[in-house]
Amino acid sequence: MKNTAKHILLVSSEFPPLPGGIGQHAYNLAQHFSAQKIGVSVITDQRRVLGTEEALFDQTLDFKVHRVALKRFRLLMYFTRIWLLFKHIKTADVVLASGKFSLWIVAFVSLFYKRNYIAVIHGTEVNFSHKILKIAVERSLKRFTKVIAVSEYTKSLVAEVHPDIVVIPNGIDLKTLDGISPKHLDVKGSPKLITVGNVTARKGQLNVIKQLPELLKVYPDLHYYIVGLPTEKAAFLKTAEALGVADHITFYGRATDEELYNFLHTCDAFVMLSQHTATGDVEGFGIALIEANYFGLPCIGATDCGITDAIKEGYSGRLVCNTSTAALLAALKDVLTPENDYKTQAKMWAQQHGWSTIIHTYLKVIYS
Repeated sequence: MKNTAKHILLVSSEFPPLPGGIGQHAYNLAQHFSAQKIGVSVITDQRRVLGTEEALFDQTLDFKVHRVALKRFRLLMYFTRIWLLFKHIKTADVVLASGKFSLWIVAFVSLFYKRNYIAVIHGTEVNFSHKILKIAVERSLKRFTKVIAVSEYTKSLVAEVHPDIVVIPNGIDLKTLDGISPKHLDVKGSPKLITVGNVTARKGQLNVIKQLPELLKVYPDLHYYIVGLPTEKAAFLKTAEALGVADHITFYGRATDEELYNFLHTCDAFVMLSQHTATGDVEGFGIALIEANYFGLPCIGATDCGITDAIKEGYSGRLVCNTSTAALLAALKDVLTPENDYKTQAKMWAQQHGWSTIIHTYLKVIYS
């Protein structure tokens, strides 16, 4: 395949070092484009007031990241994003937009510059419940040459909006993970369940907490580890205390990569009972499940969202209704039965999601 692009400009609503699925996805895209000797630069938001951690992180990269400083008046950030896009689009042949604000501003700038515009959609940014926002997204998508959805579920949200939508699943960096030797943690619980992600309604930690009283009747020593930014921790902990299950829960907070990998290596099953929120927030894929699979964890995830693409039913894990305790108990019994060999199958499923393979699919879609 002949590459005719000189430079890819990636506009993303998130970017590391702070956690977030969209940001990690954008980071992997940029890293692997660069590894293919393709010029790439990134426009994204600064998510800390001082931005010190982000500045230090950016210095380690072999491509340029342009960050929009965090402002109290968010409208000023939109003007800065547009200004940066006008400035840097001049040297780009391809513009990739990933995340909510990116779709809007790239669609706007497309009125002034002729480029190959590609939208990468994850779920929430194309599933607004507000009518005006929904119309804005649909009109923005029509400005793009092609649309890449991270799951069939995400594609279904806008299937009638754009004629050219390709599904490319999220991936993991197998080269980096293969070099890791995680430690087994001496932590309580049998079985040990884990959810990794921002502690919010969408990620579904509260759905697990609400079902713990019944789960503990079958698994009295069960312990649930919640790893991720503690955004709604206070409210979730209050519910756990009211249900009398707080002693069976550990809110770990944000973890380093090493800490996370140790947890995944130690736990018995990954659970993500995600749900739709009133504003339309939805799980578009769930890359954390694939990472868990890499460490041999079978995954139990919710239906009616992008997790249905991340879990191979009956092979890497199980799909259940997020409020059905009976289904959750049956799934736990299934994945925790050694003879069913979910551990081996989960690892094999993860191996199919390496970025070194997925990036070539992106290049084929972009340049065809």
